[in-house]
Amino acid sequence: MQQKGQKEKVTYDYLINATGPKLAFDMTEGLNPGTNKAYSVCTYSHAEHAWHALDDLIQQMKKGKKAKILIGTGHAKSTCQGAAFEYILNVEQELRRHKVRQMAEIVWISNEPKLGDFGMDGMLLSYGSNIMKSNEMVEMVFEDRGIKWILGAGVNKIEDGVAHFENLEGEFKSETYDFAMLIPAFSGHGFKAYDKEEKDITDKLFKGFMIVDADYTPKSYEEWSVQDWPETYQNPSYKNIFAPGIAFAPPHAISKPRVSKNGTAISPAPPRTGMPSGITAKLVADNIIDTIKGKKELHHKGSLGNMGAACIASAGYGMTQGSGISITTYPIVPDYKKYPDTQGRQLKKTFGEIGLAGHWLKLALHYAFLYKAKMRPFWWLIPE
Repeated sequence: MQQKGQKEKVTYDYLINATGPKLAFDMTEGLNPGTNKAYSVCTYSHAEHAWHALDDLIQQMKKGKKAKILIGTGHAKSTCQGAAFEYILNVEQELRRHKVRQMAEIVWISNEPKLGDFGMDGMLLSYGSNIMKSNEMVEMVFEDRGIKWILGAGVNKIEDGVAHFENLEGEFKSETYDFAMLIPAFSGHGFKAYDKEEKDITDKLFKGFMIVDADYTPKSYEEWSVQDWPETYQNPSYKNIFAPGIAFAPPHAISKPRVSKNGTAISPAPPRTGMPSGITAKLVADNIIDTIKGKKELHHKGSLGNMGAACIASAGYGMTQGSGISITTYPIVPDYKKYPDTQGRQLKKTFGEIGLAGHWLKLALHYAFLYKAKMRPFWWLIPE
């Protein structure tokens, strides 16, 4: 066990960068979890702290205080809109459970151009026997729960109970609140890299996040392709270094890049958490195993351009009253050439469902993933 301040040199045959992102709260002035009435749910301790603050506000609401709750993204380039979406629905149900919903105004604020963009350029979904756009589905959910929304918002400064932002129209506005949960920007950890001769090789390994087998050639949005995305997550300069999950540098965003009338970039960064992280990590592990066994080529490949993902957003806990929003998408990065008529995705594998069944499935997966993380018998049978 290393103590703080101690240094050690560790040799390796293979290096897997699985650090995930740095939670770059410092990229938004005043966005520090637990200050200025703004909180985070990005770590367990952050979420616990947020709950205590929300519970305090609920107790005040029970005594007659009216409150405004702001939830969403805290930077013009934030990703993980899905986590904030799940949180706002759970907060809304929690207020109803405590019978104080009528005392609260709940507002969604996001850098998305439309609801349901989720950093993936939105989706066309099969919804029962209908076809629905993801923005229509999320709008339906928000309207049903009385949640207001602010879109195309690049939050740039937080003061005590005030979020300042610029919108795509170039207007500078502010939104007051009594409690806020805002997802920060994600960034690389700022690692430096040196070879055995102490020569700086950082530019061969990092482009914010780690460089992998993606096509990083600067291109216009119209030239973007699923072929730009990595397949093995191997660094091209150092073949024994890999970066799965959110640790790898994406070649570009997935959503169409947008700038305000002032030239400020306000659009979601590409999400790579959740199921894609698990799948890409397994690919990397399998390829390292094959390499150790003497195989020359990396046979296990998986690009976000030919990979699907499933996500279940809890919309409120309860064995009989709970709800979950289940969404699958294939592929994650839309392939507009292969699926030109369905917004770049295969409709049979891209669908949404809302209801109690989603809650039960979410609960089951919660315990299944804990079982898997503990490597209990037959853990490997549980999917990513």
